[in-house]
Amino acid sequence: MKQGGLLVVPAAPALKDLPTNLAYREALLHADLAITDSAFMVLIWNFISRDRVPRVSGLEYLKELLQDPEVREPGSTLWIMASPKSAKTNLDWLQNNGFQIREQDIYMAPLYKGEIDDPALLEKMREHHYKHVVVTVGGGTQERLGLYMKRHLDYLPAIHCIGAAIAFLSGDQVFIPTWADKTGLGWLFRCISAPSAYVPRYWAARKLVWLMLRYRSELPPLRALA
Repeated sequence: MKQGGLLVVPAAPALKDLPTNLAYREALLHADLAITDSAFMVLIWNFISRDRVPRVSGLEYLKELLQDPEVREPGSTLWIMASPKSAKTNLDWLQNNGFQIREQDIYMAPLYKGEIDDPALLEKMREHHYKHVVVTVGGGTQERLGLYMKRHLDYLPAIHCIGAAIAFLSGDQVFIPTWADKTGLGWLFRCISAPSAYVPRYWAARKLVWLMLRYRSELPPLRALA
């Protein structure tokens, strides 16, 4: 990723939409690196295939990323935040952990509807020529935003779509202990903390089982929503 590229961290609730969400599907297909953050997906794959894969969580990846001297260098990284509230919480935590983040190195993502078109973001990237972009927007949107930057910029930074991972460290969302992350139980902590928000989301992810059993390593065909 230090050479530039788009990194995505697909979660099971979004992966189930591969047959119906063309924009999300394209973002994953055109990513330079996708890590196996979804414990549910890894569990299914290792059950149906002899080619076992290890899980690498987005939280684990973020912790390593935040130790990189280039990312910590003032002015080298653009932080794309989802809302003013989460931005304040995340930035307070980053600053308390030794990051010197200038005001111009923060971008508040608008509420993207439909096709992403954000010339203000592109202009900011061109002006400062950031080496890294850390996207903390929600899953399903951040991947499309990452692909938008990759396609429209005249250079290729390292675009890290890590979503809510930083919120688990900063306290913007429920804290997930290292042991829970390593055992793939982060979803349980989120469901307990906000059941109305997360239980329906993770319950819907059960559709991924049928997709993987039917298509295995093949990409499911694209179909229109009924």
